[in-house]
Amino acid sequence: MADTNEFFETYLPAKITPELQASVKDSIQFDITGAGTWTLDLSTAPGSVIVGAIENPGCIITVAKADWEKILDNPSAAMQLFMMGKVKATKVALALQLQKILA
Repeated sequence: MADTNEFFETYLPAKITPELQASVKDSIQFDITGAGTWTLDLSTAPGSVIVGAIENPGCIITVAKADWEKILDNPSAAMQLFMMGKVKATKVALALQLQKILA
């Protein structure tokens, strides 16, 4: 099973590239119930992962830790969990950018 902390501390920072930052150009806050809050800030180059929340993120994704780790193990499960109401996003179009990160 994927580990939430490892994802935000190791995997996600390694996925940030100039191309990803240039294509997203916004911030996504992850409120993982039972694990914590992290923000992927791609609003300015080079981009970063921040522990905690920021003011006015472009999108806030809220999900329970167990469901988040299901997504990390199987990214195609995200849409089903979203449709079931287990994943909430304040801006769906921006949340869909996660496909570039999780793929």
